[in-house]
Amino acid sequence: MKTARKLLEQKMAGVISVAPDATVYAALELMAEHDIGALVVLDGARLVGKFSERDYARKVILLGKSSHETRVAEIMTPKVIQVTPAEGVDACMALMTERRIRHLPVVEKDHVVGILSIGNLVKEIISDQSFHIRQLEGYISG
Repeated sequence: MKTARKLLEQKMAGVISVAPDATVYAALELMAEHDIGALVVLDGARLVGKFSERDYARKVILLGKSSHETRVAEIMTPKVIQVTPAEGVDACMALMTERRIRHLPVVEKDHVVGILSIGNLVKEIISDQSFHIRQLEGYISG
């Protein structure tokens, strides 16, 4: 099974992030522009939180706040569950399932090197299982 590092190598390079003092509206524009569901919140290079569509729905829309006036720091998730690049796909999936999260920052030496989505992990697990099935079919028929 692959590691978080290997999965990130298959994705487009770069980390899309937002500053804590940015407006929620600006963060949403950035997410729409890149067709993603979450951003890491960086203060300089330091990871200080995560902002997701879930944060927006629960902490802005439902509370009647304005996305043009609310700052990301006010509604972001400050305690970010994260992994190192050496973490295996199965361990990442187990962590995301257990903690009920959809986005998992990958951090190496206090630097965010990427973010994995639940979709990235599911796609990899299906691919790995398909490979094993083909191998077994070949063994049985051959």
